Amino acid sequence: MIEIINRVPASRARVVLFDFDGTLSLIRSGWVETMVPMMVEVLASLKTGESEAELTEIVRDYVGRLTGKDTIYQMIELAEQVAKRGGKPEDPLVYKRRYLDLLWTKIRDRVEALRSGEASPEQYLVPGSRALLESLRQRGLKLYLASGTDDQDMKEEARLLDIARYFDGGCWGALDDYKSFSKAILIQRIIQAAEAKGEEFLGFGDGFVEIENVKQVGGVAVGVATEEPHCQRIDAWKRERLVKVGADYIVANYLPLPQLQELLFPNEC
Repeated sequence: MIEIINRVPASRARVVLFDFDGTLSLIRSGWVETMVPMMVEVLASLKTGESEAELTEIVRDYVGRLTGKDTIYQMIELAEQVAKRGGKPEDPLVYKRRYLDLLWTKIRDRVEALRSGEASPEQYLVPGSRALLESLRQRGLKLYLASGTDDQDMKEEARLLDIARYFDGGCWGALDDYKSFSKAILIQRIIQAAEAKGEEFLGFGDGFVEIENVKQVGGVAVGVATEEPHCQRIDAWKRERLVKVGADYIVANYLPLPQLQELLFPNEC
């Protein structure tokens, strides 16, 4: 099913910007359920009198708002929340390492199964991803992959999923110097290089940030509000945020590709 928020075509699109985790890759599915409890535990240790439920709501709100940006930004927000409550925060990089260590215990078996060939890449892709990527490339569009996941890790995971080859514009992940790169910076670089005007962007993402970035320059945005890991239903929490920031279409997966193609490229299918 495709929910139409704004029936706008992407017929003028020349460039397609994809987020990675939750938009194409399911390797890190469950990352929210890893990050949020870790942050709640940090804040609860300050004993401010806030309940676990209250802290969880606060954390989920800013984690959702910052999804799509480099992971470090969520950790910077955690540090600010600690300071706001009178605590002495760790360096955000310390929080990030703690989170990544926890996440690795969750995803290690998935990565190793892909490396060994025990698992098929299709097991860890949002359903219909490969057909979508193939169809966009066949249209002659230039594809970019941009992620808030660390650059080296994202590129390795994209290789394991056998999708890196579709992105002739490159695969771009988070850098240690986090201020030197973002999805917004990448979009501006593409525009400044005269590869595409803002209205010639088509974007796919499950996070607040990439949808907002594409809409800010006048592009068309498809929000992937999928309920992981099965990706058969819409996640209401994701949907609400994606619609709020301007998503034109909402999908749970890419299986209804013919319908999606007709909406994005009417009379061209």
